[in-house]
Amino acid sequence: MKKPFGGIVLDTAFRLIVPFSLVYGVYVLIFGEAGPGGGFQAGALLSIGVVLSRLIMGDHASFNISVKNSLVLAGVGTFIYAATGWLAMLNGGNFLDYSYLPFKAEHTNELHALGILFIEIGVTICVMMTIINILDAVVERGDENGSAK
Repeated sequence: MKKPFGGIVLDTAFRLIVPFSLVYGVYVLIFGEAGPGGGFQAGALLSIGVVLSRLIMGDHASFNISVKNSLVLAGVGTFIYAATGWLAMLNGGNFLDYSYLPFKAEHTNELHALGILFIEIGVTICVMMTIINILDAVVERGDENGSAK
């Protein structure tokens, strides 16, 4: 995907679709605990913006993320998920027992909502970067001689 794959129609459609998919992905992430959706769906929607950007714009994409950075960020998302559970365990609760999170809240349901938000942020980052890594692995091409990079 080094060369752009677009024309005027694809560029125009890209400029219309990608912002809406990114905004909707953030919406699904933030309101995922109260309605349908959550971290996995938000990560898939946000990765669509990067995938479309790479398909249409090539290497000049504005949302381009390198392979190294996407691998690191996938690990960061997994760490956020695990750290939320570890924080509860370090304060005497079970893994992902949100009422034991070390934050000030008047009611337990506020801690529960905060814990779920942390989990969903971690899952979103991990899923988004994993989809981008899968795309990178699928479209990796060899040079002119047929050998892999």
